[in-house]
Amino acid sequence: MSSAIASARFSVLDRSRTREGHTGAEALRDTVRLAREAEALDYHRFWVSEHHGVPGVAGSAPTVLAAAVAGATDRIRVGTGGVMLPNHRPLVVAEQFGVLESLFPGRVDMGLGRSVGFTDGVRRALGRDKDDADDFAEQLQELLGWFVGTSPTGVHARPSEGLTVAPFVLAMGEGAEIAARAGLPMVIGDLRDRERMRRGIDRYRARFRPSPWAPEPYVVVSGTIAVAGSPEAARRLLIPEAWSMAYSRTHGTFPPLPPAEEAEARSMTAKERGFYESGLTGHLAGTEEQVADELETVLKETGAQEVLVTTSTYDRAALLDSYRRLALIVHAERSAG
Repeated sequence: MSSAIASARFSVLDRSRTREGHTGAEALRDTVRLAREAEALDYHRFWVSEHHGVPGVAGSAPTVLAAAVAGATDRIRVGTGGVMLPNHRPLVVAEQFGVLESLFPGRVDMGLGRSVGFTDGVRRALGRDKDDADDFAEQLQELLGWFVGTSPTGVHARPSEGLTVAPFVLAMGEGAEIAARAGLPMVIGDLRDRERMRRGIDRYRARFRPSPWAPEPYVVVSGTIAVAGSPEAARRLLIPEAWSMAYSRTHGTFPPLPPAEEAEARSMTAKERGFYESGLTGHLAGTEEQVADELETVLKETGAQEVLVTTSTYDRAALLDSYRRLALIVHAERSAG
């Protein structure tokens, strides 16, 4: 039986998470460094994210960071996971990606999401509100139109018009419907809620309309994957993000990642402990053999063509080791095939 792992692509999304005792500048440089490592390990693409006013995330300008990543690498595809389109004018987004594609031809991906700011204060600072996400489908069509020169304004996007930049829709909630109607590849998470993810994928495939951007459905599943020499070491990789998520759910602010051993030692309320324990479950985490088995199951259940790994942790050496181990799993499956 052919391996689903062997035929799938594997990619990386790094959120430029800040760490306790380290600066935002270090987090951004860590992202660029990780991109070089991902390229050396033959990952297919490397994406960066957009967050505004979040203490635990340095990546606030994804197209700027993508340019730095592309400039530091040679062949890996580079893009965004994603640019939050409701935060921007579509013309400006088209221009930014047109510049990226002009500088790094054939390597640029345009991952697009429909979220608006993390808090009411951030949304006010951006001049946006929650309802702006409702216009995502129209914003998406306007953005794609700038690349083919169909704007009714008579304005032409430079240097974007005539260029081909690969678009993807980050599908949260109704994003699957929008991706299907637009005929675009879809990125869907997370691996912790498999049933919901499968429903979104089924809806996307059933309603997909072929387009110049994608002749058939293309599914990317995203989530945390942690691979280590033991199940305990893999679980330790998950602890900093689980603690930060629990803190954000109970305090309203997303903090920098703490070292795993410090996070484990911190006192938590029952509510915080519940969020923390929940944050440790459902991910693909374990030894190479354990992760390979579960990954094969996920790929066969979803029929996804690609996996976008979104792991964040405090220990950068352990994170890189996890990505190396995952790359070895993929290499072994391909060699066996």
